[in-house]
Amino acid sequence: MNSTLSTPEAIRRLPRPQDVARLTTAELRAAFQLSGLFVPGAIKLQFTDLDRFVVGGAMPTVAALKLENSLETGRKFFLERRELGAINIGGAGTVTVDGKNFAVETEGCIYIGMGAKEVLFASRDAKQPAKYFILSCPAHATHPTVTATTADAATIPLGTPAMANQRVIRQYIHERGIQSCQLVMGYTVLAEGSVWNTFPPHTHNRRTEIYFYFNLGDRVLAHFMGEPTETRHLFMHDEEAVLSPGWSIHSGCGQGNYKFIWGMAGENQRFDDMDAVKPLDLR
Repeated sequence: MNSTLSTPEAIRRLPRPQDVARLTTAELRAAFQLSGLFVPGAIKLQFTDLDRFVVGGAMPTVAALKLENSLETGRKFFLERRELGAINIGGAGTVTVDGKNFAVETEGCIYIGMGAKEVLFASRDAKQPAKYFILSCPAHATHPTVTATTADAATIPLGTPAMANQRVIRQYIHERGIQSCQLVMGYTVLAEGSVWNTFPPHTHNRRTEIYFYFNLGDRVLAHFMGEPTETRHLFMHDEEAVLSPGWSIHSGCGQGNYKFIWGMAGENQRFDDMDAVKPLDLR
């Protein structure tokens, strides 16, 4: 077992909306964009001040990777007062939670409830390593550790080819699916020929959201953010994440179809609790 320390970088602190309008491209990227989340044989975690979200990646190869504690939790172990969700975008894997093994298939999900003391991330084949995209947020209630496959997810088709936004939303951790304290998590698959996600855009001041884009290959994607009348953009590459405060829109348009994981935490778990923005009102 490899107990590679998952020490985070400095806490990512986000600027206020009135300050974002004056940031340079480099400053925007430094504040909101996360890259380099997958390193072979390591766990990479980033603490944020965005609802105390932790965002990261685990890429085990030959040895299992242990989720180590951080001083930033202020607790005896990482999940003492936290919950965690992970979606595997790599090869098949196994997650061991307090001695019990859970199979996590490709594009499958695992939820680990508050109070779990030992978590190990492993790959079934080191030549095709699992790649776990990890989200963790504070919790005040315990729920069981659960896994799900794509067949288990609540599946919602949206969009049309004519609008270049035909897509399927797969919900894993939500109020009618895997139960959690506040974490909501799933992923979206765009159909071939579709490039727009989450458009028309929206905000939801009651919840923070994280987007993680994958299956982009060597293509780029423009992620649109900011207040609806003060929008900005970030060019995203494959396997990069973007932080989205409740006041910010979050929408993307790529060179081709792609997938993205989304995760939320905040006031409630209602997937449709959002404040719609009319496209003609965007600035």
